[in-house]
Amino acid sequence: QVQLVESGGGLAQAGGSLRLSCAASGRTFSSYRMGWFRQALGKEREFVASIMWSRGITDYADSVKGRFTISRDNAENTVYLQMDRLKPEDTAVYSCADQSSIFKPYEYWGQGTQVTVSS
Repeated sequence: QVQLVESGGGLAQAGGSLRLSCAASGRTFSSYRMGWFRQALGKEREFVASIMWSRGITDYADSVKGRFTISRDNAENTVYLQMDRLKPEDTAVYSCADQSSIFKPYEYWGQGTQVTVSS
């Protein structure tokens, strides 16, 4: 069973930065991709960014492109989300998720970490 633990959330001012981490444990196989998602109060969960574990190929939602950077440390089984030039509309609970295979959906989810951006 894969466990994902996020950290690094908190309060930031508009224009500021935060860095989220997602540590994976319990994996006995090479996974395919890790993604970050967010859910604002009263809204549906939305995709933020993803990265392939082996090839490092990244993908971003248009709303964060150029401001957020996803990266990974394969040795530490950790994925990071560097969030710069934060906006109040980035306020949400951010969760990481693991996709073990291209043929499967995101199967494993972390508990989420709150990010609040004040104007």
